[in-house]
Order: sequence, then structure tokens, then C-alpha cells
Amino acid sequence: MVILITGASSGIGNEAAKMLAAQGHKVYAAARRTELLEPLKADGIVPVRLDVTDEESCRSCVQAIIDAEGRIDALVNNAGYGYLGPIECVPMADARKQIETNLLGMAYLCSLVIPHMRAQKSGRIVNISSIAGLVPVLYGGWYNISKYGVEALSDNLRMELKPFGIKVIKIEPGGIKTPWGSIAADHLEECTESTVYADPARREGEFFRKHYSGNLLTRPIAVARSISHAVNARRPRVRYRPGLGATFLIVSHSLLPPRLWDSLASIMSKAK
Repeated sequence: MVILITGASSGIGNEAAKMLAAQGHKVYAAARRTELLEPLKADGIVPVRLDVTDEESCRSCVQAIIDAEGRIDALVNNAGYGYLGPIECVPMADARKQIETNLLGMAYLCSLVIPHMRAQKSGRIVNISSIAGLVPVLYGGWYNISKYGVEALSDNLRMELKPFGIKVIKIEPGGIKTPWGSIAADHLEECTESTVYADPARREGEFFRKHYSGNLLTRPIAVARSISHAVNARRPRVRYRPGLGATFLIVSHSLLPPRLWDSLASIMSKAK
């Protein structure tokens, strides 16, 4: 298979690129900073520059692969951006960046590869969502909104593309050990400084730093395995939920009355 993976400079995307290349696939690993992709060349992976928020960059990336390979068999939409904070506090530029990176860029890349997959009468689109696409996270507002959008995008694409032999799969990770937690904590404290949210946001930030630097969270390789199964399985699942607490939190949120869930979230925040 010829596979394009976005957001491959580190973490989940990096692990998935190496795993799929080791299985014999031709992997194109994409990121904005191509210098971070250079080590992947040793695994036979082709680095490509891609900014998913730039339409011309998306078009150039996809066309370069088509020119070189004549096809794209799988697209793994892994690029993402997170900026936690109360909805009223997050700068609109950062709110837009999350929507453009996590959702609109993903949708545009899909629209570029779909005609080629349809002509092949086969293809896989693997969208990296999150439990944050199904469960609201305190101060996760704009990030939640973007990931809820990924859920809707993936479900609609799955129905639209089934007649053409194209499979669409969602990966909904739980707690994964990446730098995301400490970066999100920095953003959270930054945008709530000198506001009514400052104290609870500081506690939330401490929680993220503590748990994302600890050993309880699942390592990115677990998500890479789910991506591998989504790409390789003859009949992949509609969704995969790797990572700490993914299924538990999603089921709990679906079963608990909304007011009880809100109260528990508030209690947990005060206890941190």
C-alpha cells in the first residue's frame, strides 16, 4: 500500500509511520517541519512537507505522491492541535487554528484523495479523533468542538464512500503519553491568567502535567497498532479506542444523566 500519514514528526504519527513501513508499505510521512522527519529516511519512509491548514500545501503534497506512485491507498489523518481554556478566554486565532487543523484540514485532505481512491475502487481513510470527540473535557471547549466535528465528518464519509469501496475508520484514543498534556496546561494557564478561572485552571494544569508525565498513560505505540489494524485488516472496525480510560469514560458519559456528569467533572476539578 501507498500510505500518507500527517502529523508524523513525533508521537503517534511517528510510531505509526515506522510500524507501517516495517510491514512493507510505502509510507509518506508528512509534517510542517520536515527536518524532524529526516530520521525516518533510515526506515525507508519518504518525508514530505505539509501544512494541513494551507490548501496549496495539501494539493502539492497529494499530487507529489500521485505523480510518484500513481495511487494513494490509505490516508491517516493524524495532524492535530490542542489549546485548552474556557471558551471565552481562548484567543479566536487559536480557536480557529484548532478547527482548521483538526477538522477543516482533515476534510480537505479527504476531498483530495477520494477521487483517486474512487478510481481505484478501494482505499482507507483513518481519522484520528479522541475521546474528547465524545466526552466533554473541562476547559476543553474548542478542542472538544473540533473533535466532535471529526466524529461527524468520519461518520458521514463512511456512509458516502461505502458504495465506492472506500473504508473510513475512526481512532478514538484515551489518555496517551505525549507532550500534548504539558503544552495544553501551558495554554490553559496562559489564557486564564488574571481571570475568574485562574485558580481552577491552575489545578487542572497541574493535573495534566502530573499525569501526562507519569507512567499511567498509554504509550503512542498502542495507537499505532490500532492504525495498523485499520489499514491492514480485511474488515476493519468502524472505530478503535486505544488508551487509558477511553471506553470507560465514553460509556460513563453516555449512561450518566448530564447534570450528574457535570457535577462529577466539577468535583474532580476541585480535588486536583
